[in-house]
Amino acid sequence: QVRLMASGGGSVQAGGSLRLSCAAHGYSFDDFCMGWFREAPGKELGGVATIAGGTTYYAVAVKGRFTISQNNAKTTLYLEMNSLKPEDSGMYYCAAGNGRNWCEAGLRSFEYYSFWGQGTQVTVSS
Repeated sequence: QVRLMASGGGSVQAGGSLRLSCAAHGYSFDDFCMGWFREAPGKELGGVATIAGGTTYYAVAVKGRFTISQNNAKTTLYLEMNSLKPEDSGMYYCAAGNGRNWCEAGLRSFEYYSFWGQGTQVTVSS
């Protein structure tokens, strides 16, 4: 059974850093697009960053501050978040979907993702 387990969330002050992890149990997502998504209170789910075959894509709001990466075995996804702002707060979810060529569009369209993690909460205080 394939499971994605997100972890690493917490509470930090503005300007701080956090590193999120998403462990894939039961599968290696070698030919998949994987991504991080954020759901803030009162807002729709939004794409933060995606990665496929080493190519990365970022939402404009996080570019230059966040870095998405994977381990070599493609079993763990990371999101390094620096210079955090209060508007970065929310529940962060990881997801994976088969294929690579749609990964940039996958920042805005979520129907391609087959597997979702349970979410990890990030709270940034001013």
